[in-house]
Amino acid sequence: MEFLVLYGWYALLIAVIGDLLFSTILSCFYKDYNSIKMSISVLGNPQSPVKLPFNCWMFLEGFFFLFSLPALYNHYRSVSVWMTIVLMIIITVFAVGACIFTAFFSVNKTKSESTTSSKIHGVGSVIGFTLFLFVPLLIALLSFINGEMLIGVISVICFVLAITFFSLFVMSDKEKFADTIISSEGLWQRFNLIFMYLPLAIISVKNIVI
Repeated sequence: MEFLVLYGWYALLIAVIGDLLFSTILSCFYKDYNSIKMSISVLGNPQSPVKLPFNCWMFLEGFFFLFSLPALYNHYRSVSVWMTIVLMIIITVFAVGACIFTAFFSVNKTKSESTTSSKIHGVGSVIGFTLFLFVPLLIALLSFINGEMLIGVISVICFVLAITFFSLFVMSDKEKFADTIISSEGLWQRFNLIFMYLPLAIISVKNIVI
């Protein structure tokens, strides 16, 4: 158990930093990819030259999130068991639906192309991302109860910003916003991820350093 708790924080930090870092690196090897306009998942489409490393990473990312659960449970169970369990359920759904599913069920390059694989991917991602939006809020509540006021405040701010950028991400593919800044799907998704992940990154670093 001590092994899982200790290295769980490293796994969590790798998952949240790696998601943004790895997609940025891979986009450099995909000349037709636009990080501002395209979602991260497009890197794994069947025509992508980086689909293999991307899909392998998504599987590993899901594994890292799952591996981090004992550390999170051990850290927060004394604060609130039920909120900790909810947090773990959300991260599990995200790890499976938005990460591991992505490794096996890819999207197509354009949304006009619909396949069974892209539909499964879509459902998993929507459920995973929607639930994960509440991770900063849960971290905030747990932190306030635990007397970690600074982390609590940062997490509340991250929750508000994550909701804002997720809303822009959802609106980005609407026809009425075409050719406007709101159509920057990839940009909004990346900002959304940054603020969803930041509270987890902070508590990971704090527990690793301490």
